Amino acid sequence: MKRHLTLLLALLTGSLVVQAPVQAAAAPPAGDAARMAPVPEQVLSPTPYMGWNTYYALGGDPTEAEIKSTADFLVSSGLRDAGYEYVWIDGNWAAPTPRNSAGDLVANPDQFPNGLEPLVDYIHAKGLKAGIYTDAGPYIPGKCGLGSHGHYQRDADRFAAWKFDGVKVDYLCGIAADLDPKTVYTEFARALRNNADGRPMIFNLCNPVTSPDWGDYPEEQQSTYSWSYAPAIAQSWRTYTDVGFVGEIKYKDVLRNYDANARHPEAAGPGHFNDPDYLGPELGMSDEEFRTQMTLWSVAAAPLVIGSDVRTLSKTSLGILRDRDVLAVNQDPAGVQAVRVGPAGTTETWVKRLADGDRAVVLLNRGDGPATLTTTARSAGLSGHRFTLKDAWTDRVTESAGVISAAVPAHGAALFRVGRATGGPGVPHVVAGPPRVTDVGGDAVQAGVAPVAGGGDRARVEVTVRNDGARPVFAPRVELTVPDGWTARPLGKAPKVLTPGRSATVAFTLTLPADARPGTTALTAATSYEVTGKGRLRQRAAAALVVAPAPPDGDVVLSHHDWISATSGWMSPTVDRSVGGWSPISMLGEVYPTGLGVASPSTVRYYLGDRCTRLATTVGIDDAVRDVGPEGGTSTFQVIGDGRVLFDSGVLSRDDVRAADIDLTGVRVLDLVVGDGGDGGYNDRADWAALNATC
Repeated sequence: MKRHLTLLLALLTGSLVVQAPVQAAAAPPAGDAARMAPVPEQVLSPTPYMGWNTYYALGGDPTEAEIKSTADFLVSSGLRDAGYEYVWIDGNWAAPTPRNSAGDLVANPDQFPNGLEPLVDYIHAKGLKAGIYTDAGPYIPGKCGLGSHGHYQRDADRFAAWKFDGVKVDYLCGIAADLDPKTVYTEFARALRNNADGRPMIFNLCNPVTSPDWGDYPEEQQSTYSWSYAPAIAQSWRTYTDVGFVGEIKYKDVLRNYDANARHPEAAGPGHFNDPDYLGPELGMSDEEFRTQMTLWSVAAAPLVIGSDVRTLSKTSLGILRDRDVLAVNQDPAGVQAVRVGPAGTTETWVKRLADGDRAVVLLNRGDGPATLTTTARSAGLSGHRFTLKDAWTDRVTESAGVISAAVPAHGAALFRVGRATGGPGVPHVVAGPPRVTDVGGDAVQAGVAPVAGGGDRARVEVTVRNDGARPVFAPRVELTVPDGWTARPLGKAPKVLTPGRSATVAFTLTLPADARPGTTALTAATSYEVTGKGRLRQRAAAALVVAPAPPDGDVVLSHHDWISATSGWMSPTVDRSVGGWSPISMLGEVYPTGLGVASPSTVRYYLGDRCTRLATTVGIDDAVRDVGPEGGTSTFQVIGDGRVLFDSGVLSRDDVRAADIDLTGVRVLDLVVGDGGDGGYNDRADWAALNATC
């Protein structure tokens, strides 16, 4: 704990000095006089590099035409001018026989009929840079697309001759060959720096091997160990396993990778950065979730490499990627990585020290419901009495007396640039909170969870307005906008004056019509207030209310009933099939005709509306894991009613099943929750079999 507090304080105050690592002179191959002179230290990417990569969007077999088209779009969309300059060709670019008779790597002529050098020339002509991919291990068909082990200098020279500007070095065949990553990556870095053309090329060290996700590996072979040696040899290094799959990047995995990436902020600095993997707009996240990823990657001083097909992105996604204030935080020349201030939890504060002495402050809401989050300038490492807060996403500039606060949506993050205020008084920092459903039908709503209501229900909604500025604001008013056919009746009035440091809560009674359409509905609070000399200012904040489908009736197969929401750690929940949908639900050789197949972690939510009395099910690991491998395959199963645990299986392995008979009396909202059993989600193909309810 003492070391952690010392490091945090050093990162916030700037007393931690991280020097650019110096590459040791390489021992030259015998008879190679051209390699005798030591290579001078180069800082190839003082700030985190930015670009696009083929893997998540295009998967295997990227083509010359696709890459040229993407390069064109990077220019026409303004992404290049925003800083996204690297066009990175990931795996599966090489020919089926990767090397020719001379031992040189060869591109697949079906994908690259003109070879790679003309394509690199095309990329360069667009004002862009080009990256290429290889593996640190030997080529093992079926394990990796190609491998450079035993050919490091030849391949480095080939990449330089093709005029590439960066090389990503994977470890798929490295781990298959049981190599030591520190040893082989150091050898590859030496070859790259000593290439025959003397061409500067950034080195992305990409070891994704992580236990338990990949199985049981020694610490020294894992991605989580790279920080200990990579800063001396690479411009970036992966800090965890892949953030997703081809065509799929989920919010939960973004948070997982960010947390792993945050373990060693002291390893980052100008020219060398922790790498939590790629950005994933429109690959499985909402716009709000992607905005959060962009926020977190920016304060982490992480390379910003887009994994999506940029040619198909919406204006919203492109706007998030190009936001100047957010990119300025990422590209800050100090190269400092954010650290968490305060405890970990559903809501958190992260702070990044900037080169001019300002702080980038993130208020992160991991929860499923909106929340107003706060911290202080003092906690961010700033002293004084007046502070300017610039919201990096909205460009709104306000002044605070020391409290930093924001209304943050579910899965959202606020990002402020905070510095000492000077001159005349600024606009007070007022936070108009989101509509918060505090109870439905007289039952309290659990904090941090999206509220659920049924047709005909009555709910209480509260909106809290707080003044964190140094000046009063006057005549605050709140209006609640709801769908047609709904009613919102105010309860009481707001005060006439909201003095500094005070807050006021305005409540409403919300009534849903009996035929309210199921789905997610936005409740919007429009808040206004008067500021002397500025007139009447306005803010809007929205929150989601889930309108549930009709509850089940009679003896029902619950897996055939409409759920409210459903998540799966891998792919999506599958009805009456094991996750992925390739086989029937089967456990210990017994086939079940009905149920749900999921991968951990998973939550499937149903609305029962106090209409059911009993749930019977059999839970366990699907037999499909026996066709995959011996690793993993452990899960926990919980049945939760209105936040109360009704059943807990404990940890079940692939050789266990457990039957459950559960009392559902009085339950409105039912959650079926699968955890990873404590060893990660590898091979956790879990089943809720014969899921039968009496209602």
